[in-house]
Amino acid sequence: MSETQERRYKFSWDLIGDLEEGRPNLGPNASLIMYRLMQFMFRDVLEERYGTETTDELFHETGKKAGIQVYNKYCSEVTDLNSFVVTLQKLLKDLSIGIMRVEKADQEKGHFTITVAEDLDCSGLPELDYEICTFDEGFIAGLMESFTGKKFEVKEIDCWCTGDRTCRFTADVVE
Repeated sequence: MSETQERRYKFSWDLIGDLEEGRPNLGPNASLIMYRLMQFMFRDVLEERYGTETTDELFHETGKKAGIQVYNKYCSEVTDLNSFVVTLQKLLKDLSIGIMRVEKADQEKGHFTITVAEDLDCSGLPELDYEICTFDEGFIAGLMESFTGKKFEVKEIDCWCTGDRTCRFTADVVE
């Protein structure tokens, strides 16, 4: 894309639209089947064109940008870790993204272990022998970086797709 070319899809919350006006009968929620169909079709097309590694990188980057946007819209007033966690837990549950818990939190060392049960991306999928929640890794990194002002590396260590019935992520400050 050239510098003079205007971007068509630069994110803005306005792109979400007025859901009450636009969907007076169906409301703001959509089927998980449709969400996953779109997600896995994107993955399929991207992987065909760019390969698995680049596809995962793009999903991670997309998740990170989404995490930053969600933080700015819903969490930017929160100043302490406990309030941040409570706000996120409620938001993720209300949006049917998942049920989040913090298993370990060492703010001083910058190490966290976070679980997401009933995860939007993978709960109920067949076992695949690999984790698929690269979007979630980026999403959590974007949230954590926005809250702390520090760079985070987030890695999924347990996934529904690897036989664990919850997604578990480590989140570590990158020095």
